[in-house]
Amino acid sequence: YVALFNTSESFPNYGEQLTGKIVQIQDQSCTVSFNNLAKGSYAIAVYHDVNKNKKLDKNLFGMPTESYGFSNNARATFSAPSYNNAKIECSKDRSINIQVK
Repeated sequence: YVALFNTSESFPNYGEQLTGKIVQIQDQSCTVSFNNLAKGSYAIAVYHDVNKNKKLDKNLFGMPTESYGFSNNARATFSAPSYNNAKIECSKDRSINIQVK
């Protein structure tokens, strides 16, 4: 699951994203393209739905039990990173890599 956000209010809440895609992983990698985006700031959240239940599974303490990642490879200790830490500026075509762990 790959979600693209354009506001700090919605990030990283799946279902509140600007747009999103579900893609297949092959050889521990995948490529996702978002086309025709307006110039501006965006943040991306990704998770690997291993058991295909359409949600990021968490343990009793609320910590994810499935792999996830964010643009800028932003990480926070006990929560998702802030939108500002994950945001990227888009003014032309660009590629980014996100480590999902």
